[in-house]
Amino acid sequence: MDAAYDRLPLNALRVFEAVATRLNFADAAEALHVTPAAVSQQVKALEDYLQTPLFRRRGRSVALTSEGADLLPRVRRGLDELEAALQQSRRQRESGVLNISMLSSFLQKWLTPRLGEQRNHLPEIELRVHTSREAVDFARSDFHVAIRLGTGNYPGLYSEKLLDDWLVPVATPALVRKHGMIPHTRDLSAFPLLYSSDEPWSAFVSDATAGSARTRPAMLDDSASVISAALEGHGFAVARWSLVQRDVAAGRLAVASEVVRQFRFSYYFVCPESYAAMPKVVRFRDWLRAEAAEHPLPPPLALSP
Repeated sequence: MDAAYDRLPLNALRVFEAVATRLNFADAAEALHVTPAAVSQQVKALEDYLQTPLFRRRGRSVALTSEGADLLPRVRRGLDELEAALQQSRRQRESGVLNISMLSSFLQKWLTPRLGEQRNHLPEIELRVHTSREAVDFARSDFHVAIRLGTGNYPGLYSEKLLDDWLVPVATPALVRKHGMIPHTRDLSAFPLLYSSDEPWSAFVSDATAGSARTRPAMLDDSASVISAALEGHGFAVARWSLVQRDVAAGRLAVASEVVRQFRFSYYFVCPESYAAMPKVVRFRDWLRAEAAEHPLPPPLALSP
């Protein structure tokens, strides 16, 4: 099929339609911004391809043969469909579906609360979000953009830092009132701790322990899950500030330490270089950039590196 497309005289068909519309080679040449000789050559090439005459020459004017008259509406229909397809492709650069990959926790706790604002500012862009920890193979998928938590090292791709992050101990206000603030200079065996493989307590306090194995809660391997457990009042959790900021602002959680730690990773906007200038990608990136710029810093008295 590709070889057949290669042989299609597409330019000659466009010239044929221009001549058939005007029935004059010179007028068609002027409309196409080419010479009359070039128009004549393209018409002859199409007639040779079809092995049939399409025009009868009458001095400077021409008339369609019966074969030419039969071909004209079908050529116009085909050119109209091709133009419609190209226009649709142009529109999709500006609007329509935007396929994005990101962490489930970032979608749940950071992006989802902002979707109303996204719709207000970019109503013509339809987000389709897939959650995954895996690196995106843009060449083998239809993703336009990925939001990744990392160091920014994404060879061969456009990468822009969106948001730095911090690790903060959090718990319900009632639990903080009962047990007090988390110390960072001694063990934590007196505190009911929640454990996450994504944000371990060892990243915050090197000698953090949690009493006996009998009372130690289950290890949760997802950031959003450990935050949900903290919201239920099951214990203190180490969480990324990006994921708990809204819960803290709403009073559902409280920051349980006067010290927070800079997280080793930041959020990056990643896409192929060829997509980086696509209008809908640029507009979504600019909106994300503005939202990230308004994200407040953690509230403790000290920000420890």
